[in-house]
Amino acid sequence: MIRVESPGLLTTVQDLGRPGYAHLGVSASGAADALALRVGNRLVGNSENAAALEMTLTGGAFSFDSDAVVALTGSDFGGERWRPFTVRAGEILRLGPTRNGARCYLSVRGGIDVPLVLGSASTHVLTGLGGRPLKRGDWIAIGVAPGRAPLWRGVEWNRERLAPLRVTPGPQADWFGRELDGLVYEVKEESNRMGLRLRGPKLAQSRELLTEGVSLGAIQCPPEGEPVILFVEHQTTGGYPKIANVISADLWRVGQLRPRDEVQFETVPFERALALLREQEAWIGALA
Repeated sequence: MIRVESPGLLTTVQDLGRPGYAHLGVSASGAADALALRVGNRLVGNSENAAALEMTLTGGAFSFDSDAVVALTGSDFGGERWRPFTVRAGEILRLGPTRNGARCYLSVRGGIDVPLVLGSASTHVLTGLGGRPLKRGDWIAIGVAPGRAPLWRGVEWNRERLAPLRVTPGPQADWFGRELDGLVYEVKEESNRMGLRLRGPKLAQSRELLTEGVSLGAIQCPPEGEPVILFVEHQTTGGYPKIANVISADLWRVGQLRPRDEVQFETVPFERALALLREQEAWIGALA
């Protein structure tokens, strides 16, 4: 068992989410940096979808009543080596403010054992689906250790968090008088897991759109002209035109953006987006 001594600013249980329910108005939720979660689980020997703790901007403090193999991935580890380590019974793992990104993941061998809702352990913060953010004094169960051994070596990943965010053209891209390519924005403080609101050049257009389905990473443009990147707890339909969509290989970057970070966009062809995703998946698949 793990006891929450301090929950930090916002700590939740997350796995890879609950896809397949958008027609019911339920977005997938899940880890904001799915790449970091997947790697952390591989390091401790779990399946990639095992539930872990997602900490935002400020870490927490957690005590363990038995020895546990854990890994920390995500923020503060860009360009360094991610590796598993052992926390002894009675020890307290203390994690301070994030320094290089927005979110850090604590993966535990065996995974976090909480009841599943629609097949997922993920906490949907805005609706409370799947639970709530952790509080001081909470006890969290650890699941049964998997048969696969931990990966007792560090791994490296070139995570250029503030590199240009690569996008493909959205379904209404031709409605706008300018392209998103090369434009620079600042992440607003009111951004959250539902969407990242951006401050910068206005993207004006005068046409009206009937409400239609929206996807993870879609970049909507409300009437005031400043774009919003729809994220893991996004609404499933929307009536604002979409100028672009963040490519799948760069969604982890969205999850690591902090308030007041600068974001520059780079448009890439669909073929390049697929090649980048294949490259990323090959790297993850080689972690064995």
